Amino acid sequence: MKAISVTVNGEQHEAEVEPRQLLVYFLREQLGLTGTNVGCDTSTCGSCTVLVDGRSVKACTLLAVQADGAEVTTIEGLGTDGELHPLQRAFHEQHGLQCGFCTPGMIMAALGLIEENGALDDEAIRAGLEGNLCRCTGYQNIVAAVRAASAELAGARS
Repeated sequence: MKAISVTVNGEQHEAEVEPRQLLVYFLREQLGLTGTNVGCDTSTCGSCTVLVDGRSVKACTLLAVQADGAEVTTIEGLGTDGELHPLQRAFHEQHGLQCGFCTPGMIMAALGLIEENGALDDEAIRAGLEGNLCRCTGYQNIVAAVRAASAELAGARS
């Protein structure tokens, strides 16, 4: 076992983990943050995407021990005081989800993309989300949601 200290959604956690435990399982099983989904365990689908130190990361590709000292943000850490984050609201308003399984990973990947680049056009959104798969929507409404939220979030920065 290895001791780690990680900040998740603003809350400090000290934990003992197996050296080979993936971050996605640490989040789900030890912290109970089940919004981070396990889809493929091979980094193909992106359902497990979270932010680590502000960067979009597939949590099935990172060991929990590699997150030692890091700040992790999951889908549970986005909304505040019962209010949806602008990306969550945009996915709802633009009908960017159907079954919802991929949605947390899509939102977290999109947030990383927006934080890195600001307002995005459709081409940049499609290229930036190409590592996140959705089997239900056809992506058009996901792109519309990310475009709307990126404009709102970029405007809030200025």
